[in-house]
Amino acid sequence: MSNSHRVEALLRGEKVDRVPLYHFLLGFCARNVGYTTAEMYDNPQKSFQAQKWTFEQYGIDGGPDYGYASYGGWEFGGEIKMPEGEWQQAPSHVRFPVNAIEDIDTLSMPDVTSAGSLPLAMEFSKLQQHHEEPITVTMGGNFSVAGNICPPSLLCRWMLKKPDAAHHLLRIASEHMLDVARLWADTFGAENVIPNLWEPMAANNIISPKQFETFVLPYIKETNEKMLSMGIKHILYHICGEQNANLPLWAQIPMGDPGMVTFGHEVTLTTAIEYFGDSCLILGNVRPSLIQTGTPKEVYEACRDCILEAKNAPRGFMLMPGCELPPMAPPFNVYMMKKAIEDFGYYK
Repeated sequence: MSNSHRVEALLRGEKVDRVPLYHFLLGFCARNVGYTTAEMYDNPQKSFQAQKWTFEQYGIDGGPDYGYASYGGWEFGGEIKMPEGEWQQAPSHVRFPVNAIEDIDTLSMPDVTSAGSLPLAMEFSKLQQHHEEPITVTMGGNFSVAGNICPPSLLCRWMLKKPDAAHHLLRIASEHMLDVARLWADTFGAENVIPNLWEPMAANNIISPKQFETFVLPYIKETNEKMLSMGIKHILYHICGEQNANLPLWAQIPMGDPGMVTFGHEVTLTTAIEYFGDSCLILGNVRPSLIQTGTPKEVYEACRDCILEAKNAPRGFMLMPGCELPPMAPPFNVYMMKKAIEDFGYYK
């Protein structure tokens, strides 16, 4: 079975020969092929090439992706800075578009054909289409997009003292996400699009489960339902960081048939299967810092443990880091992920 078909087969509910190796590793790809990390975000052609070449080198399944965790700030009129230096791996905020409650009322809904990174993302998706790769669109998660429109600390204070302002901003973020999903669905066909979403700001070391239930759950649930009603079949959600106390709430959210859920190392794969195994592909969850700082033996053993823990998940399992692969990860440690799959990931 070829690398390009393995993930597609799982999404169709078919058996595969081995556990797929899945990655989100833009900065590592840049370093691997000699591009700057900034080019992974401001040059779709180079970003696509670097990922394709690196995927071929390491036997990675699936296709190239485009996106970054600070999505939302630039698109609503803020300012970001492209990564510089060997340790920076993604764009970061320079200026948030909202810094006071009064600023929310002056926000304009972005033109999704021209705002921020969206023209670059569209160019990238057209490359995906041309090369017959899965078409993905990355736009953060509802709460995290709101926390990129204004400083996260300010959003958290509003949840406590000005909840109407927090809800107003979350409604704006949610409507924007749906506008983006509609554009991709209209351009490529809804059945061909996989939204890639993530919620690092909803982690339990930032907000409580009760706040998740009030300020996060209703918006994600509504947004996902509306995307699925467009004809989108699968939604990938990275449930980032320490979210164990949120998992009973996450389990109420539709992700598609099947959905795709990825986890950091804070959530065990056994726990992930308990909550999502009957409805979603499970992806994860080797600790990214271990891949950068551990020995090859430690990385190999961690990957082995993940594979043996989750390879028989009901809807399927894919091995990947628990978040983006660090750009400075030793290449041989990355190879150890492939080696562990070769040794432990095949199905009889």
